[in-house]
Amino acid sequence: MAFMQGLRGVVVGVANEHSIATGIAASLKREGAECLFTHLPGEKNERRTRKALEAIGYTTPWLAPMDAASDEQIDATFARVASEFGTIDFLVHCIAFADKDWLKPDRFAGTPRSVFTTACDISAYTYVAMANRAAPLMTNGGAMIALSYYGSEKAVPGYNVMGVAKAALESSTRYLAMELGSRKIRVNAVSAGPVRTLSAMAVGGFSEILEWVEKKAPLHRNITSEEVGNASAFLLSPLASGITGQVLFVDSGYGIMGL
Repeated sequence: MAFMQGLRGVVVGVANEHSIATGIAASLKREGAECLFTHLPGEKNERRTRKALEAIGYTTPWLAPMDAASDEQIDATFARVASEFGTIDFLVHCIAFADKDWLKPDRFAGTPRSVFTTACDISAYTYVAMANRAAPLMTNGGAMIALSYYGSEKAVPGYNVMGVAKAALESSTRYLAMELGSRKIRVNAVSAGPVRTLSAMAVGGFSEILEWVEKKAPLHRNITSEEVGNASAFLLSPLASGITGQVLFVDSGYGIMGL
């Protein structure tokens, strides 16, 4: 039996077929979960998200426009979910943003205040904001995950302000887990190795990062979105009932190396 059968949740971050969120959605579907999706406002963005979902078997996906930079739009999305479905069991947060002009080697110290605050707002605060709206709908408990990266704890050339934002995301994961545990809600993060997504390609020197991981990671290869999806489905499922406040690395073991 599929281990997510009978569970319903909101997935934020399926932007196109290359998104890691798309890989997570595919794994959740395979395991029987019912997924509700958001997309950035605008017909073009909706078409891209719908196309990505149809490619993995979601023929008539539930979709809602949502700009996570707007509290009003987050409120409207979760109010609609509550009105149409009543309850949910999980939340998947796979969004991040930073001005690509500042994601280049040797361009951190000069990061403008607006670039810094926007990166932390979209990449970290929105997890807290969505958790706050999702938790009341998890009347029987639930689980949440967000997507992080090794640059949250080590300095990765070119990752810059995004690394700071991901560090805030991981810290937020721990505080959310502490607060929501009494409501039987588990909160975790998945630290994925580098994957060729459109957003990742904005990081300066990304191709070199891929090559370095393949050379130095214990498995001597990069990971796939499917592998991140499988780990995410596990964390969201009852199989991970005793796991909360953790960051699970899916990175071919690169994070254990001192290189």
